[in-house]
Amino acid sequence: MPHSAAAVNASPLVFLSNAGLLEFLRLAGSPVTVPAAVVKEITQRGESDPTVRALKQAAWIEIVEAPAVPASIQAWDLGPGEESVLACAYAKPGTVAVLDDLAARRCAETLKIPVNGTLGLVLIARRRGLIPAARPVLDALLQSGMYLSDQVLKRALSLVGE
Repeated sequence: MPHSAAAVNASPLVFLSNAGLLEFLRLAGSPVTVPAAVVKEITQRGESDPTVRALKQAAWIEIVEAPAVPASIQAWDLGPGEESVLACAYAKPGTVAVLDDLAARRCAETLKIPVNGTLGLVLIARRRGLIPAARPVLDALLQSGMYLSDQVLKRALSLVGE
């Protein structure tokens, strides 16, 4: 069951749009929101960037202004995108923060903010039968710039019986 909403950071947007899998963000929750700070970061990539184009075409993604970042998040010294995603999720309990950055994920866990990442969304899609296998999708994501250690990749695939 999805959480009430999802707040998404740049890396899942970039990896999923480059692999043509932006729809996977819908698995995290509804509505899917992207803080303005993340949009600003992505638009610096230029109009021809696949993620910039995907953001403009995905009418189901809501761009939102993040609330003020609490001191408990600022203390982690994260980037503006991560901070704004966590601030959105913190301000609205039940919102899942969709981010891949390890420090940001640790911050979310410390503050009891639900968290998921690009890899987790692929595993959800596999478990729900939306994709026949996770391995080809993960291979596409790795080719589009995502990094996973061999250990993490093997563990993830074992979780879905691959």
